Amino acid sequence: MSEIPGSGRPRGAAGSPLAGRVAVVTGAARGVGAALARRLSDAGMLVALIGREEATLRRAADSLPGRSLCVETDVTDRDALHRAAHEISGALGPASVVVANAGIATGGPFVHTPADLWQRVIDVNLTGSANTARAFLPQLINTRGYFLQIASTAAFGSSPLMSAYCASKAGVESFALALRGEVEPDGVGVGIAYLHWTGTDMITGADDHPVLRALRRNQPRFARKVHTTAEVSAWLASGITRRARHIYAPPWLRWCQPLRPAFPALVSRLARQELRRQPPSRLTAGVLGAGGRADFDTYRTATHPPPPERP
Repeated sequence: MSEIPGSGRPRGAAGSPLAGRVAVVTGAARGVGAALARRLSDAGMLVALIGREEATLRRAADSLPGRSLCVETDVTDRDALHRAAHEISGALGPASVVVANAGIATGGPFVHTPADLWQRVIDVNLTGSANTARAFLPQLINTRGYFLQIASTAAFGSSPLMSAYCASKAGVESFALALRGEVEPDGVGVGIAYLHWTGTDMITGADDHPVLRALRRNQPRFARKVHTTAEVSAWLASGITRRARHIYAPPWLRWCQPLRPAFPALVSRLARQELRRQPPSRLTAGVLGAGGRADFDTYRTATHPPPPERP
């Protein structure tokens, strides 16, 4: 854990209802997590950044205008998360906002995806979110705070070549909906954020797969637009301020909710057309994005250490 001293409340944060409160963001080393940490810090919050890449995490924290904390933690490690929650509370105070953002993705045919990679996506995205909630719920109950689960339009309709990611995002949506009913009597709000195409290295990796690239290309022009992490973090921060039950990034996604029953058939039809041109046997599988690769490389090193050298 590394505390970053700040100059206090940033200029312009005086009127924010978030000012002076503590926020925890997982997966905060890069992408949406780092951008949201900055947005919350700009609003006057004390921000704890949780992630796997210590050097990248520290750079993200160093860039924040207010007081912050780095905690290098794997969200799949329950004991480590509980220790992180205790340390954050001791250093900054109990959390009022917790954002379960940590996530990785793999692209490619299920049959070619190594079992441990497929499982890792589920462990980080779904189980990691539950672990995050379990570690911080006592603090959120104490502060009558707000838990935000980052989901995706992948929960609307599963895409071929992304079975683990889509399963995990459908799972976190269901988890958050169930959790909401349980903790509302304690004064804790639970929000679900649906992210569409966002300008992170995960999207770059997805565009390397011809089928996934074709699925995006066949969407309407407004729907295939890639939004910056700055735009997405602004939508998320606005929803956090309002303790919104649902946050849509971009906002027009709210109108897609009634159409969700039609999405699986539509996605499957488009995918079948492209898979006839690119049979799954010709496609490879792998982690999407630098953050996901860093996580999986660290995980593989920890679980499959190299054999000791012989003297």
